[in-house]
Amino acid sequence: MPTAGGVWRALARGAEIGCEVVQLFVKNNMQWFGRALTERELAAYVSQVAVTQFNAVFGHAGYLINLGAPPSPNRDRSLQSLIQELELAGELGLPFLVLHPGAHLGRGEAVGLRSIAAGLNEVCRATRSLSVRLALENTVGQGSYLGGELAHLKALYERVQRPERLGVCLDTAHLFAAGYDIRTRRGWDRVVAEVDAAVGLDQVLAVHLNDSRGALGSRVDRHAGIGQGQIGRAGFRHIVRDPRFRDCPGCLETPKSADLHEDLENLTILRALVGRDSFS
Repeated sequence: MPTAGGVWRALARGAEIGCEVVQLFVKNNMQWFGRALTERELAAYVSQVAVTQFNAVFGHAGYLINLGAPPSPNRDRSLQSLIQELELAGELGLPFLVLHPGAHLGRGEAVGLRSIAAGLNEVCRATRSLSVRLALENTVGQGSYLGGELAHLKALYERVQRPERLGVCLDTAHLFAAGYDIRTRRGWDRVVAEVDAAVGLDQVLAVHLNDSRGALGSRVDRHAGIGQGQIGRAGFRHIVRDPRFRDCPGCLETPKSADLHEDLENLTILRALVGRDSFS
């Protein structure tokens, strides 16, 4: 949900269309740093949380952050930006921030993973007083971006000093475009088994429910409304009905206009696939 007009507005907008779960940015996602939240803003947010009573509210880290970058001003800014976002998330009481692992920028997968792990360790040390976790999101693996293989997430878990500060966010569109065919129950089960073997299903903190305009294995990161992409409505039926993720929050990151009517349509489709017209 967009936060234009104040971070609390994301919750109000979610409530208006009947969301149970809201994901938000704690600051402008295309800027390195944001301003501190005022007492008035925090009070409005706390008040909105009490009124809406969502099942889950969590954040997404900004898109400029790249912990896989080599030593440079951009890497320094990435570290400081992520630290600030975790601090803002802590003020808002968010349980975790979803984070794209990063890109190695031509230095190779092994070097990139070591760089990301080192960055995660530095950020966790700087925010040791916070309980906010970082949910590493799988990617399509375009260019030098890491996270296109679930093994990358396992490698990061093995390299960080405080793995309890980590989690995983699975993105359906990213899985598909990265080459994981989740359109069938058998294909989805293979992915779930791989995630379980890599980090454990208890580490999956959220799922992004997005269809993919990119073809299977295309590494093209373009989201589509449910049933409007290559995964298709039938591909989401076994995902949203999987009892292993019954208590795992899911959210849409699909294209939408200002009136959010596309979100309403996608929510209706997903709820129908679950087998209920609405959630209680």
